[in-house]
Amino acid sequence: MDELAGDLELLPSTRRALRHRIAVAQSEGRAPSVVAAVLRGGEVVWEGSRTSVEGHGPDGDVQYRIGSITKTFTAVLVMRLRDEGLLSLTDPLDKHLPGTGAGGVTVAQLLSHTGGLAAETPGEWWERTPGEQRPGLADVLGEEPFKVTPGSRHHYSNPGYTLLGSLVEAVRGKPWEEVLRAEVLEPLGLERTSGLPQAPHAGGWAVHPWADVMMPEPLEDLGLMAAAGRLWSTTLDLARFADFLLRGDERVLCAESVREMRTAAAPPEPGLAEMGYGLGMQLMAVGARRLVGHSGSLPGFVAGLWLSEADDVAAVVLANCTSGLPASTVAADLVGIVADAEPRFPRPWRPFLESDRVPLEVCGPWYWGTSAQVVRLGADGLLELGPVGATGRTARFRAEPDGTWTGLSGYYAGETLRAVRREDGSVSHLDLASFVFTREPYDADAPVPGGVDPQGWRGIG
Repeated sequence: MDELAGDLELLPSTRRALRHRIAVAQSEGRAPSVVAAVLRGGEVVWEGSRTSVEGHGPDGDVQYRIGSITKTFTAVLVMRLRDEGLLSLTDPLDKHLPGTGAGGVTVAQLLSHTGGLAAETPGEWWERTPGEQRPGLADVLGEEPFKVTPGSRHHYSNPGYTLLGSLVEAVRGKPWEEVLRAEVLEPLGLERTSGLPQAPHAGGWAVHPWADVMMPEPLEDLGLMAAAGRLWSTTLDLARFADFLLRGDERVLCAESVREMRTAAAPPEPGLAEMGYGLGMQLMAVGARRLVGHSGSLPGFVAGLWLSEADDVAAVVLANCTSGLPASTVAADLVGIVADAEPRFPRPWRPFLESDRVPLEVCGPWYWGTSAQVVRLGADGLLELGPVGATGRTARFRAEPDGTWTGLSGYYAGETLRAVRREDGSVSHLDLASFVFTREPYDADAPVPGGVDPQGWRGIG
């Protein structure tokens, strides 16, 4: 029996460990309530909650504000525009949304927070003030929108995602939230995700740092800042969204495009070596485990959504306190608890079908100069090129209809790999971004740049 197709239900010991983790988080974080869910193999396998109200606990249908997890939704909309050919990630903002004063920044830089824009809006704390105080983009950006040189480093920017929301509106000709509902929420069945709270929903609270008392946080309409952090959602809706971010959905974004979102587009900020950023998604390393997702916070609420592609596990944690409970850390911990306690079974090895294209002539060892490399064909049909027995440049390549391969990652992303053939049809060498890979080190029969010494290899005379 294929163990992947077996019962996804967690072991009792794993379920207890998950309950214990959120119980500790709620108690030590002094949160009025916390609710969580774990997804494995595309199915919600665990839900839990803790609350300060006896006999009552939130469930996966109760809305909480999710803060900056909203940014990932906005990024999905932008990637849809890219996939439809309505814009390019290298386009300057001015091409589609002129007159902002930040029009030289590219779409990709805004998605990855490398546009150099300020972290926050000028003026009062935007998360606790009405959106009417920022009626236009000029009020969001201010007179000095740039804090660092665009493209020079990762610098998280809430106004940058306001620009992306306005970009979506400019290209679609409709409000951001209307586009989001029609193109993402409805296709994915996220019926409990909305711009304004819908009952049942939690209230947002500020808990005093030095005494066990609390007060309600104000609920403000964020106006233009909506695309950066306005959404309300539930653990069950966000679990479905996490599954989409793992697998894609042709109705919204294909698997390749969501994989692109999960790929590092910006290096970690200085002092945060374990964190990086993709296109609308945060990247985090916890030990050897690579997680992708996003954290979120607004006054009265904290949120975390993290997933491990290798383990096929995702977790969502939502709480209604301004600070204290590290929802993002707890969500990452829940992923680790399940992945470590119940490791994923590998899929059974199976050979390719006779009808599959299997380019054996390019598989196996090659040499770039004297550097030994190997090309492997994965079960997913992608080629992987990397060094033998050493660290170095490793990249994956997608087959193209013309017989070439396009780099998907690493140093060779976007570059073309070609198998150059002799007159008899056999492969002479591989050509990749001007590099020649040969079957022997400096093969005299291949067009090695600079030529090969006619005396060949020799010892010391």
